[in-house]
Amino acid sequence: MSGGTQAYRGGPISTEPRINERIRVNEVRLVGPNGEQVGIVAIGDALRLAQEADLDLVEVAPMARPPVCKLMDYGKFKYETAQKARESRKNQVNTVIKEMKLRPKIDPHDYETKKGHVVRFLKQGDKVKITIMFRGREQSRPELGYRLLQRLAADVEELGFVESSPKQDGRNMIMVLGPHKKKSEARVDVEAEKAKKLAEHEAEQEAERQERAAQLKQYEAEQAAGATKKPKGPADNLDPE
Repeated sequence: MSGGTQAYRGGPISTEPRINERIRVNEVRLVGPNGEQVGIVAIGDALRLAQEADLDLVEVAPMARPPVCKLMDYGKFKYETAQKARESRKNQVNTVIKEMKLRPKIDPHDYETKKGHVVRFLKQGDKVKITIMFRGREQSRPELGYRLLQRLAADVEELGFVESSPKQDGRNMIMVLGPHKKKSEARVDVEAEKAKKLAEHEAEQEAERQERAAQLKQYEAEQAAGATKKPKGPADNLDPE
């Protein structure tokens, strides 16, 4: 082509390996279906072995000399690879940073409420950014915020650790708590806790059903006993003397 350049025509370059008759070499280093080394064989022999085993000949290392090929069920291999990739994407979680704001002179009730939120976030595997907001004269007492952050960190130390130590940022003081457990691990724990509560709830319901059934059985037995008891007549009330 004029100008010393060549134009590329065609579709995108395939990233899938070459299989079976698409493998255009004279010989290959063959690997069996269970990973056993067969050795260097002619491409015709490799294709024949694949056909006899009802498998595919898949080029797994095209840059090797000779290329490495493996006998496998390529359709099953692609399916399992896609399943693993999908599972990996499902388990992959992005780091989430929650934020909790407190005042230096927070009252005990509000502190417990805020701490409860922090505990919940850490259990879920999220980081928590704690912000102490100073107003007016409070800005001259940064030690109040520092002590409050230390107290909160100590209260939740079983669930999280201080990832970023308290530092002043304008009118605010900031500390970041990180969870001990990863997001994926925390998710497993949350699901396990849900399953445990569900099982306990179902057990309680079953116990209640059994108790009601026992009460009903006892009531029916008492009713049956009352119905078979002989009623008293006038003679039964007479004095035998």
